[in-house]
Amino acid sequence: MSQSPDRRTVLRGAALAGVACFGAAACAAGGQESSDRPASDAPVELGPASEVPVGGAKLYGKQRMLVSQPVKGEFKCFSAVCTHMGAVLNQIERGQGVCPLHGSRFMAATGEVAQGPAGRPLEEIPVRAENGKLIAG
Repeated sequence: MSQSPDRRTVLRGAALAGVACFGAAACAAGGQESSDRPASDAPVELGPASEVPVGGAKLYGKQRMLVSQPVKGEFKCFSAVCTHMGAVLNQIERGQGVCPLHGSRFMAATGEVAQGPAGRPLEEIPVRAENGKLIAG
């Protein structure tokens, strides 16, 4: 005859199952941080507009944004999150934002894919210069 578990064993197992589910949910939520969306939809002050060179671009790693200034006074802002696997671009090289994960490259002036494996352009984010400072979002 098989022995059934006592009440304490059943409760302990239920508690462990609850902890495991909570841990799995926390891990799943953590993965959302590397989605295509920037860190926040709220407007963010990035700093002086003068830090973005004319004809060039600057990465804002903490805000996960890339800002370019194709012509003097015209700014473009994109999410710096690679559309392939969600890594954050880590450098700008020859006018292209570079993903460190698989080498995707994006045109800093347009957000378009310059080199795969990414197949979609970077998400554009509204940006404006206000009192000499860049405001994105």
